Amino acid sequence: MRALPVGDGALLVELGSGAEAQALHAELLQRRAAGSLSVREIVPAARTVLLDGLDDPARLAAQLTAWDIPPLSARADEVIELPVRYDGPDLADVAALWGVEEQEVGRIHAAAEFRVAFCGFAPGFGYLTGLPERYDVPRRATPRTAVPAGAVALAGPYTGVYPRSSPGGWQLIGTTDAVLWDHARVPAALLAPGARVRFVPEGP
Repeated sequence: MRALPVGDGALLVELGSGAEAQALHAELLQRRAAGSLSVREIVPAARTVLLDGLDDPARLAAQLTAWDIPPLSARADEVIELPVRYDGPDLADVAALWGVEEQEVGRIHAAAEFRVAFCGFAPGFGYLTGLPERYDVPRRATPRTAVPAGAVALAGPYTGVYPRSSPGGWQLIGTTDAVLWDHARVPAALLAPGARVRFVPEGP
């Protein structure tokens, strides 16, 4: 763990892995909720966590190394269920990479429980972890100029759902009608860092 100063009131904490970043993010949220940590913003990323609005960043940076941060465990939080049709155009390619029949891709994917590691790329886009490492897949060699909203996709260790039509190079395995970003909803984003997610298969 390495804590780097960012301006006068922020720290960027670098971790060794995505799992460590998620564990620190959960610990920071818990301590803030308990009143033992005063921080305005806690923003996780792939292997970092940004803390903004700190009164004494240097003091917290020194304390962090002594924290006992437990690994993430199953929690009683509500699971967000996303209905999905496993009808994506890259199913055959993903099946070949996984060494399974095409119809097995959806079964394997839906059997996992996911967690939103962090958000980015577009409003409402969550980077979800949960598949075993053997199911990591590369991005497409040639990105698509337009991926439709609701596309369920894989890249590296992550699953994502495109909240709106945009270019993209992820492997598309399905579609959902869930609305990932809605300005009229509070909060506007359906998925937030730390949320638990399951994909529920539905018919074509």
